[in-house]
Amino acid sequence: MTSTPISGPVAQKGKKLDTTKVRQAHVTGWILLGLAVLAAVVFGAGSEGTATFRLSRPNDPWALPDLLIPAAAFNYLVAAVLAFLGVRQFLRGGLRWTSLSLGLGMALAVAAFLVWATAGKGFSLTGMLQATVVAAVPITLGGLAGVLSERVGVVNIAIEGMLLAGAFTGALLGSLVGGIGGLVAAVVIGGMFGFILAALVVTYRVDQIIAGVVINLFVLGVTSYVSSQVYSEHRFLNNAPIFSPIRIPVLADLPVLGPMLFQQNLFVYGAIVMVAVATYYLFHTRMGLRARSVGEHPRAADTLGINVYRTRYINVTVAGMVAGFGGAWFTLGSVGRFDENMTNGLGYIGLAAMIFGRWHPVGALMAALIFGFANSLQQKLALLNTPIPSEFLAMAPYIATIVLVAGVVGRARAPAADGEAYVKE
Repeated sequence: MTSTPISGPVAQKGKKLDTTKVRQAHVTGWILLGLAVLAAVVFGAGSEGTATFRLSRPNDPWALPDLLIPAAAFNYLVAAVLAFLGVRQFLRGGLRWTSLSLGLGMALAVAAFLVWATAGKGFSLTGMLQATVVAAVPITLGGLAGVLSERVGVVNIAIEGMLLAGAFTGALLGSLVGGIGGLVAAVVIGGMFGFILAALVVTYRVDQIIAGVVINLFVLGVTSYVSSQVYSEHRFLNNAPIFSPIRIPVLADLPVLGPMLFQQNLFVYGAIVMVAVATYYLFHTRMGLRARSVGEHPRAADTLGINVYRTRYINVTVAGMVAGFGGAWFTLGSVGRFDENMTNGLGYIGLAAMIFGRWHPVGALMAALIFGFANSLQQKLALLNTPIPSEFLAMAPYIATIVLVAGVVGRARAPAADGEAYVKE
């Protein structure tokens, strides 16, 4: 028998996909080669002495020796590896390993940058990793709120407003009735705004983007007014207690991992537990399967007897509660007071973490750690007196957001019915 060659639209689509992959591999190759030049010319030639990374603190029971890295030699080695990865994208196509090569290249470039900035100085690597975990908390919870909403087909732009509302309520009620009361109130107010968003987009079928923006602007306006007009005269309303770190015995004494994971406050542990619970709920329970079916094909789900409206209401409301908990971190878990617009766009970065994490709770957590690392990096490097202006260092988290979401690392597929209103027939 002779096989008939495939032609027509199917063959053209396959050829187009192959061409796109090759182009993506070549773009990745040029990026890696550019990073190689940067590592060699700037970080390698501009490094003198040894970079000292402290892995332990003076009071750690199990101390590790400092990590000493010859700066110039290390950066030249990184440049060689980056050049190899870049050339491989052109010679082999790298179609299967493009994203992995780019991710490895970015990590090596960051390592070279750290070594260059620390050359001839000392730097607490453990402290930076601990700060990374703390900075990732609101982004993780914002991303998780986005996952819970968009898995049922509701775009949740209002995460920024929910975080801000949680921060404001946590500070106000925390000042009046204590930390636990403020935390509960923050969760409730976040759930309230989640319910309002669900009512607008599910029942009244308001455009989901517009509904989210309206909530963000409303919360920003109310909290800014109260912050400037009320808190300035009644300071006792903006003086909430801060949750102290909870030290887990034995595990807290581990080098590096102990301070990073087992000497944190309630919000860090809560974020980890929520990610685990959400993952189990979405991918290992019948309710989670129904929720995902509503986000993929609501009409088919309705045909099978699943209440699409109720499922979306529940998930979006719970997402608001998660965001409210994340908002309380800004006041009850960090500074103990509310400042105008103190979330500073982290709700939108949470959405970016959700997209980069491919609408998966664990993926959102991993992406949030990357953003948290960028945030803690710019803070720590400011202490090293690097020649980079502080304004550029402050841009690091947002640059990371642009790079990761721009599609360079591969395209993620959203739930099929994401952003689409459903009308029951």
